[in-house]
Amino acid sequence: MRYGFAPPSRFPEPRARMCGLVALFAHGPDARLVDPMEMIRIRDAMRARGPDGDGAWMGAYGRVVMGHRRLSIIDPSPAGAQPMVAGEGRDETAIVFNGEIYNYRALKKRLEIQGVKFRSGSDTEVVLEMYRREGPAMLASLRGMFALAIWDGRRQGLLVARDGLGIKPLYIADDGKTVRVASQVKALLAGGRIDTAPDPAGHAGFFLWGHVPEPHTLYRGIRAARPGAWEWWGPGGRDGGTFFDLGAELRRPQPVAGVDLKAALEDSVAHHLIADVPVGVFLSAGLDSTTLCAMAARQAGGRLLSVTLAFAEFEGTEHDEAPLAELAAHHFGTDHVTARIPAAAFAAQRGRILADMDQPSIDGVNVWFVARAAAARGLKVALSGLGGDELFAGYDTFRQIPRMVSALGPFGAMPALGRGFRRVSAGLVRRFASPKLAGILEYGTSLPDAYLLRRGLFMPWELDRVMDADMAHAGLEALAPRLRLAEAAGGIADDRLAISALEMQFYMRNQLLRDADWAGMAHSLEIRVPLVDTALLRGVLALHAADRAPTKRDMALCASPALPAAILGRPKTGFFVPVAQWLGETSLRGWAGRVHAAALGRT
Repeated sequence: MRYGFAPPSRFPEPRARMCGLVALFAHGPDARLVDPMEMIRIRDAMRARGPDGDGAWMGAYGRVVMGHRRLSIIDPSPAGAQPMVAGEGRDETAIVFNGEIYNYRALKKRLEIQGVKFRSGSDTEVVLEMYRREGPAMLASLRGMFALAIWDGRRQGLLVARDGLGIKPLYIADDGKTVRVASQVKALLAGGRIDTAPDPAGHAGFFLWGHVPEPHTLYRGIRAARPGAWEWWGPGGRDGGTFFDLGAELRRPQPVAGVDLKAALEDSVAHHLIADVPVGVFLSAGLDSTTLCAMAARQAGGRLLSVTLAFAEFEGTEHDEAPLAELAAHHFGTDHVTARIPAAAFAAQRGRILADMDQPSIDGVNVWFVARAAAARGLKVALSGLGGDELFAGYDTFRQIPRMVSALGPFGAMPALGRGFRRVSAGLVRRFASPKLAGILEYGTSLPDAYLLRRGLFMPWELDRVMDADMAHAGLEALAPRLRLAEAAGGIADDRLAISALEMQFYMRNQLLRDADWAGMAHSLEIRVPLVDTALLRGVLALHAADRAPTKRDMALCASPALPAAILGRPKTGFFVPVAQWLGETSLRGWAGRVHAAALGRT
């Protein structure tokens, strides 16, 4: 039976927005009925994700309730409002959805051939109707970024799922009686029914990496949904399955005849341009964003808007990317804007940046500012070059880590020597050099350990100096970072693919993608990542399996029109900004302490 208690708002002029979803389901036999007001508190804590509208739905005689803050990118009419419901009575199916399904038009045609009649032009309805016919098996057909919750009236259960590469966030709190899911940790907390006891692994993981590693959060009662997987709560208990396994894809790349890198890149860009609102691009002087800009400018229906973030203090220096970005914009004929900000702007916005973070992060500040600049120009959706370094081996980790392991590998046969050197030298080393140097003989002997040495913020032996010692010990025991890293790279003989596996499953998923979500969300801007795409990934892996592994330069040479020579021949420099210092700290480690304190409400 259906109970409508808060009809969707009327919508203003179509505007693209990040979406927020929430679902509560009393699945335990002795669970109390869900509280609609708890759902509303959770939903409205995500207003910035979707200020265009809101909706709510209750079913199963008060055992399930769903809410949604509206994204209006595909079919911004009221017909695309959520929660979206199909069927009646025991056949009723309801969905709340966050993200974009880029192949929804092809999927829709497939359903129409089967006789399905659609009421809207939205991708959400396509997902809903696919589920009604195929169940969780339909998830493998979806190409895009998404998090979703579906109430299945026929089976009297709730299904939740998250895209295979972890682009969209989804968090779960299950106390054994009622399961709660939402797009943000802070939103679940706003509901007021979550166990807020600290998760030691979340706190230790933040200081270890500079972000909170999945599936952990700072709270024992909340965990992140696993990418590429679905979970089910129903009368028969819990269930789940996997529809995309990034590790398996990297372990067993399959050669495919006729794969063309340029065609694969252009295909991904074309899919990521699908929208009923303008789409722009974040443009730097790097190969990733300029290649995307070239392809998007040629494929976009109108004049493409591009945005560059630059810094007043760098004007006229080697660190200033604006001149080359402006050269690229002129070359590709985009409508370009350079947002040049002074260092003082960082400190002035520090409080808001900290408040906008859903989970603590030492990064994402640059994305916050460029998203603000894009939103100020009226952009609703922006393409980002995020993911190019992980896919095409652009980071120095792809070269430095194998060299380190090759040189120090023999010490791996003498682990006691490495531990002894670290214990004896750690106190002395940190006075004169990076504390990581003390661990080089212990951690520099294998790819996974060397990756931790390279990417770690604080090393494991330092954690009891920056947080409660007992919590640090418990957190490290639960995290088992060396074991988890070894599992992620396990079974991959090729160094490049092994490091890609580590970068994609740790740094990209937990830091870059999450930062893009909260920083874009803060300004109601959807950030799309064409280089983080399952179809493109499989194409690149097919080339790798055929001994034609493409490099960043190979990617850039696919651009049409060709990139300016000044950009194509420019060495990789990274995006240098002394963020910590501009935010009033002496180092990223100092900034980490401030971020952690803010997350606990201590600033």
